[in-house]
Amino acid sequence: MNDEENNEAQFVARSIKMTPEEDRPREKALAHGLETLSSAELLATLLGSGVPGLSVVRLCEQILYDNDNKLYRLARLSVNDLKRYRGIGEVKALNMLAALELGRRMSYEEFEQLPTITDSKRAAQYLRTKMAHANYERVCILILDHAKHVLAFKEISDGGKTSAVADIKRIMRTALENNADSIILAHNHPSNNPTPSALDDALTKKVAQAGRMLDIPLLDHIIVTQGECYSYLDHNRLNRD
Repeated sequence: MNDEENNEAQFVARSIKMTPEEDRPREKALAHGLETLSSAELLATLLGSGVPGLSVVRLCEQILYDNDNKLYRLARLSVNDLKRYRGIGEVKALNMLAALELGRRMSYEEFEQLPTITDSKRAAQYLRTKMAHANYERVCILILDHAKHVLAFKEISDGGKTSAVADIKRIMRTALENNADSIILAHNHPSNNPTPSALDDALTKKVAQAGRMLDIPLLDHIIVTQGECYSYLDHNRLNRD
């Protein structure tokens, strides 16, 4: 290392040392553990550096603030969305989104090992890992065997940010093709309002009727959000004519 490189390394080391600990998330993680870091600090460890006048932690706090401090909202952003922030280039944006995607996949692995639906809460947990991150509405079904094991998760249709159209014939054909003993209907509300609409009620009624005719009972219809999910079964609204 020549004198110029050595001086630069010493300058960087002094700069890091002079930076307050709260703005040095990597050092904090090494000293106290990753679990002690805030969401902004965890994101900051991925980005590594901020911009003049704005530390990396403050930058990540701003990004989170703009997304209601919700990681799931952050995960819905695109690379171009993140690049609008000063100091966020393509690589940093990809690093951030890749980490969020890994988190989503990790939450799903639990259900790959134990894909058994025992109640509406378990179904909602499973479906949230598959659907809640989407910023458009999707209609899907869980294909179950006689022991309530998940045989398949199938998307029936997708739409815009407010609604998706579901074809009853396609729902039942998909169930038959996958040897379903029963099914759970699901769709997500990107607005995170779990309240069912009149269209949701009508869809539930039609699928339940078709299921009875084909001896493939509809066990539940769940409206999926990042927060509370709505279960037609839990609200005793599944078998209304």
